Amino acid sequence: MKIGLPKEIKDNEYRVGLTPAGVQDLTHAGHEVFVQKTAGEGSGFADEQYVKAGGKLLDTADEVWQTGDMIVKVKEPIAPEYPRMRENQLLFTYLHLAPEVELTKQMLERNVTGVAYETITKDGRLPLLTPMSEVAGRMSVQVGATYLEKMNGGRGILLGGVPGVPAANVVILGGGIVGTEAAKMAVGLGAKVTIIDRNLDRLRQLDDIFLSKVQTLASSRYAIEEAISHADLVIGAVLVVGAAAPKLVTRDMLHLVPSGSVLVDVAVDQGGCFETTHATTHSNPTFFEEGVLHYCVANMPGAVPRTSTFALTNATLPYALDLANKGFEQAIKDDGGLQEGVNTYAGKLTYKAVADSQGLEYTPLSSLIDLKAAAA
Repeated sequence: MKIGLPKEIKDNEYRVGLTPAGVQDLTHAGHEVFVQKTAGEGSGFADEQYVKAGGKLLDTADEVWQTGDMIVKVKEPIAPEYPRMRENQLLFTYLHLAPEVELTKQMLERNVTGVAYETITKDGRLPLLTPMSEVAGRMSVQVGATYLEKMNGGRGILLGGVPGVPAANVVILGGGIVGTEAAKMAVGLGAKVTIIDRNLDRLRQLDDIFLSKVQTLASSRYAIEEAISHADLVIGAVLVVGAAAPKLVTRDMLHLVPSGSVLVDVAVDQGGCFETTHATTHSNPTFFEEGVLHYCVANMPGAVPRTSTFALTNATLPYALDLANKGFEQAIKDDGGLQEGVNTYAGKLTYKAVADSQGLEYTPLSSLIDLKAAAA
């Protein structure tokens, strides 16, 4: 198979879809990998490393997209990349289609096969979303602590306080991977941490993990309002797989939040869990609403690209190899979890949560491909 590795063009996105080691594994398996020149520079990988790994350099993104049967990326295509997508091309990347109406339309019109990292499952987990959720969760506290500094627009509070002065109050909405990693960082810095989730079993697990160093609350509007009313930092860490995130903090609830507090919405890729969220970039990361500072960067892990690219390739490479070695149809027949990653195929929307979010027709993948050989 011919595999294309283009350079990411989203604002300040320095990650790349494959490390040189990943390229080497694919070329050793008999595939051709076409790498856009300087694609890996942002993550610290020189063109020469890709060539040494067996990759073939191409000058432009147009050439890479034109050559690749499968395109391996990090982020969903943005407007300049839409014309580069072509019929029957396999796009393997984070897609987050639920809030991306135009991208969904373009992929359907162009008959692009879209396999989304974030909806692939394994044993009830999301193995390709996990590494970036870990990075984003840890970064959310790092970022929040920075923006709590007065010169950055915050309240002027040190997250962990000092002897004789209270630590900051950190409220985390969601107790999944992002929320857990955020809590680790916040607890480590000495903050007072509250985690809110609707899953009582998960709250019990978190209570055991943190040995009562965090407060856990069952989710309700009342609990959220009470918690954010004395929060210095609120982290949105809610995930509904493949679907738009629920708006847990509405605009009219913001007047409860102390002026100068910071909201970090890690759920922004799925539309965000604050009603006042709109996607921002690393170049212009924050804005104020109702006196509260919002940080809603949609590609947070792009700020630490070397760590992120290694972590991402570790997770995605086995699936990329399966898709390349077996071909798309056989790979998804053999792996029911990989099937869950197929969001678009043959001009149809094959992921129900995305269809429901956009009010579009859902077509089961099984009606388009015979999946009888799929693994249980």
